[in-house]
Amino acid sequence: MAQRGQVTVIIMVSYLGWVSAQVTALGLVFNVLSDGAISLPMGMVIGVVSILAYTLFGGMWSVAITDFMQMIILVLGLAILAVFAGHQAGGADKVLALAVSQDMFKFWPEPNFKDIVFFFAASITIMLGSIPQQDVFQRVMSANSEFAATKGPVIGGIFYILFAFVPMFLVVSAMIIMPEEAARLIAEDPQKVLPTLVMTKMPFIMQVLFFGALLSAIKSCASATLLAPSVTFTENIWRQFFPNQTDAQELKAMRITVLVFSVLVLTYAIAMQGTSIYEMVSGAYQVTLVGAFVPLAFGLYWSKATTQGALLAIGLGLLTWLVFTFTPWGEDFPAQLAGVLASLAGMWLGSRAPQWLRNQHAGHHKVPGLE
Repeated sequence: MAQRGQVTVIIMVSYLGWVSAQVTALGLVFNVLSDGAISLPMGMVIGVVSILAYTLFGGMWSVAITDFMQMIILVLGLAILAVFAGHQAGGADKVLALAVSQDMFKFWPEPNFKDIVFFFAASITIMLGSIPQQDVFQRVMSANSEFAATKGPVIGGIFYILFAFVPMFLVVSAMIIMPEEAARLIAEDPQKVLPTLVMTKMPFIMQVLFFGALLSAIKSCASATLLAPSVTFTENIWRQFFPNQTDAQELKAMRITVLVFSVLVLTYAIAMQGTSIYEMVSGAYQVTLVGAFVPLAFGLYWSKATTQGALLAIGLGLLTWLVFTFTPWGEDFPAQLAGVLASLAGMWLGSRAPQWLRNQHAGHHKVPGLE
């Protein structure tokens, strides 16, 4: 019970940062579209209300339908925009040539300990930190066969990686189409490069396509991630205190949780103004990485794992991560990797130490020569 409650809280905290990043992106879109007439906080409020309009009352069915339509708009919109931007830049070959000249295809870190360890930590943040997330289980458990459950996420991941090159291509195109302004925005606020390119250098129809695709992507993520922590809280914590509720009562509790969580998300997003969307997303996944991944993985695949080991793994992982995050230590060694290592140590120590102590205690009571 205690372990389940702790992991539930960890997952909810991680979603707080993740959904806040989506809300911040919505606020940025409304701010850019209105040319500053709508402030960033007001844009966040508008974004949260618009998501709640169908998430709160429509539930998972409305999220599934809107996600399906939004992803079609996203893929088609950005694909058309990339073709148009490449044409404006003088052809895709010129865009790729600039990327090569600027060493943008460089993937691996410099061959020194600090760069390698920070690169590794950044890699596992989302690769492993997303595994304990509830929305991953939504997708796997919704599959109609074992084949779909195992191959679907892999196929989806490949398409995610491939499609991620489209906005990268657009940013490099912006460096050719509006070089001075792009350089200034990259230095000041890289998040505004694409919206500014579309608003200042492209015709109205392309603006509609871009912002339609962008809003579709953001709302698709935000709606699903609003439901996930609310369902987790209702199932794993609320139900423990009210086990005999009817379906109608559970639905009401879930809707109230969605509403309360939305208010918390909005408050957090407004308070974190100035923090980049990337940093907010990275921070969200670090929470589940250091607090939930090790207990989940070892609980599934290590037969000697115990509840005490899981609790110690959660506690040590989170504590170490917080210490490295808020002290200069995190500048020399990545906080999330330190948290994972501490979590591993906690799992091993908490699972093995009690058995070792019992063996030692039993050994003291044996009479020499009579064992």
